[in-house]
Amino acid sequence: MPEERSMTKTASASLPAPDRALPADPAMERAVLSAMLREPIPCVDIALSQFGRNPEVFHTQVHREIFAAILALADHPHKQVDVVAVAHQLQTVGKLEEIGGEVFLAELYGTVATTVNLESWCITLRELFTLRRMIAVCSESMLRCFDPAANAPRLLEEVETAVYNIRNAENKTNCAEIRDCIVDQFKYLQDVLDGKIEVGISTGFAQLDAYTGGLKPGEMFVLAARPSIGKTSLALNIIRNMALPTRSPRPRKVAFFSLEMTTEQIARRLLCTEAGLSETVFWNKTFQPGDMSKLTQAISAFRDARIYIDPTGGLTISELRAKARRLRMTPDADGTPSIDVVVIDYLQLMHADNQTDGRQNEVAAISSGIKSLAKDLNIPVLVLAQLNREVDKTAGASARPKLSHLRESGAIEQDADIVTFLHRNRDDAKEVSSASQSVEAELILEKNRNGRTGVIKLNFFPTRMEFTAASPYREEDGPPT
Repeated sequence: MPEERSMTKTASASLPAPDRALPADPAMERAVLSAMLREPIPCVDIALSQFGRNPEVFHTQVHREIFAAILALADHPHKQVDVVAVAHQLQTVGKLEEIGGEVFLAELYGTVATTVNLESWCITLRELFTLRRMIAVCSESMLRCFDPAANAPRLLEEVETAVYNIRNAENKTNCAEIRDCIVDQFKYLQDVLDGKIEVGISTGFAQLDAYTGGLKPGEMFVLAARPSIGKTSLALNIIRNMALPTRSPRPRKVAFFSLEMTTEQIARRLLCTEAGLSETVFWNKTFQPGDMSKLTQAISAFRDARIYIDPTGGLTISELRAKARRLRMTPDADGTPSIDVVVIDYLQLMHADNQTDGRQNEVAAISSGIKSLAKDLNIPVLVLAQLNREVDKTAGASARPKLSHLRESGAIEQDADIVTFLHRNRDDAKEVSSASQSVEAELILEKNRNGRTGVIKLNFFPTRMEFTAASPYREEDGPPT
């Protein structure tokens, strides 16, 4: 068929031409190896800092063998790196004749007269290696796209992950001497003290922010509770406080992954809470004419809010990573990232990417993946978690939860930077009928990797699903108890 032949021709034309040379510079590769032979100290260390121990940075196989031989000698405390020693090392592994013998090594030694530009040569070779890796990933991806059995969503995630790994490999973290950064960090602390820098993103709860610093980049913040205590409501309250221009002087962009509620349910919950209304006034026809102004004001508050809602059920870690990464890496019109915070509701509804031996191992893999996501994207991740039934069995509904009550895995406790428990007597809410009535609640700060722990008193308004501070927080009040 003409259309089919046209598609095949177009696809074939898009594949890399087999006669095109891959990006490489053999002369510069020889220059780097020559520098390592001429001045092993410090040239071997410079090359290691740029390449790691990966010989694939060198495109030519001969150069890879020589690089590997130099590293083998450098690893040995009683051996020196020179032409004779490298020749002997290659002879030992049966590669000397393959690379051209001692004659080639002697010629290689005389390739450069100075090693002053070694670092810039290494950077260029690393960039060429990155291009080759990109070509390999893209070529393999195109070939896999032609596979009739290809799973498009899974393939897309794998391609994104491969490209992201290449990007991360380029962002090398070098060892720094303390005297080179101590002055900068002193200035940073001064700016924090003067209010010029925001340590973390404010949750809107002053006492919680005072002892955690807010939601900080790279951190995993766990909010756990038993069923029907209000963890989703508290998370949505925090999202409102972060995202609404009317509530924050610096509104943030939030990605909310809800595994148990639909987009419509979340939107209604946010709208009614902001308006101070209960959803039931619509279902039982008790909506008052005066309530309309509250709704219109709430709608106006959300008009400029940047909240992304993903209601995908049964989300896997790889899917979450792909979705969050895509949002984070897609800049807004002003050049800033599209999201500042990720919120997940809730952890135990997620799935690991691969089959694991037991649910505890699966939850451990999920928890580890969430922590890695926070570090990779350098943004805070607020993840909700379910508590096991043990807390009710041992001491009843009024029992305060502990770290051991985190459902299905202790790995959550290990991975999280901050663990909080939302606690209240579930039966108290049964007596509430008015939007102005509240019940007592506690936010127990059980683990704080970089700060204090304690208990924060809250009021919960069940009809409008809103938490507020029990009393205004003052710094002189001291830590929570």
